[in-house]
Amino acid sequence: MSLKPAVSNKDHSSGSDDAPIQLVEYGDYQCPHCGHAHPIIKSIIKALGKDVKFVFRNFPLQEAHPDAVPAAVSSEAAALQGKYWEMHDTLFEHQANLSAEHLFVYADKTGMDVQQFAADIQKDELLNKVQADFESGIRSGVNGTPTFFVNGVKYNGSWEQAEFLPYLQKMI
Repeated sequence: MSLKPAVSNKDHSSGSDDAPIQLVEYGDYQCPHCGHAHPIIKSIIKALGKDVKFVFRNFPLQEAHPDAVPAAVSSEAAALQGKYWEMHDTLFEHQANLSAEHLFVYADKTGMDVQQFAADIQKDELLNKVQADFESGIRSGVNGTPTFFVNGVKYNGSWEQAEFLPYLQKMI
């Protein structure tokens, strides 16, 4: 399966656009598997350095994880204040506590204007962005989280570092 749509400036990304490896994750902030993968992916990104561009797309499995959609919306609100990656990391690091009250605490801890955050999380366009990410995942063949795409192709191997990092290094 291939990534649909391709990565664009609408995505949250880190790294260079011309990196030889483009790694896209579809994830759910409340998913325990995504929580397990988070430090592994951070370590892989650090190991690959300038050779990887990382993109995160929301794929909240709201029936299993009722706090996943509000958490995803809060990450989008953080993006409006230039704090996307700080909130992204905070949500994964505290995924057992994703209540609305906690989301405001995390917004404050990441240095956001909390009143602006409160207004932003009400904006329809943020929920629409989360839903658009989810729908792109469905079109791309995502049926669980985390799901990874490497250079636009769905990766079906293990995402444990011992297997995933050597796989990615072969592309450099």
